[in-house]
Amino acid sequence: MSQGSLDSKGASCGNKVIYDRFHDYPMLRGGTMRDQEEQSLKEAKRVEKRAAKEAERLAKEQVRKKAYLAREQAIEEAQKERGAKHSEKRASEEIDQLARDQARRESYLAREKAIAEAQEARRLKAKKQPPE
Repeated sequence: MSQGSLDSKGASCGNKVIYDRFHDYPMLRGGTMRDQEEQSLKEAKRVEKRAAKEAERLAKEQVRKKAYLAREQAIEEAQKERGAKHSEKRASEEIDQLARDQARRESYLAREKAIAEAQEARRLKAKKQPPE
């Protein structure tokens, strides 16, 4: 781009090139009050939009947190329920085991008694019979 081609816009100095590069940035080229107002409105909209997104993000995070806590609570309650069932089952099995142990002891004592009686009967029988 030569200096001569800039004459079509009415300026031929080096500053014109800089001005053309920043024509989209009114504040850099000494913008008007209207440009500043537009810029302020745009900035206000951006801030408002950012605040709305932040509020939305916080709401979603809160919903996720509530769901997580609800899941954790459900898991905890299920574990408590399983623990209670397990304790109940263990208590029932313990009662059954005690009953089996008692029956085993009684059976053992009955066998021992029968053996002792049989031995005593043989001893008495042996005593009554004269030696040969």
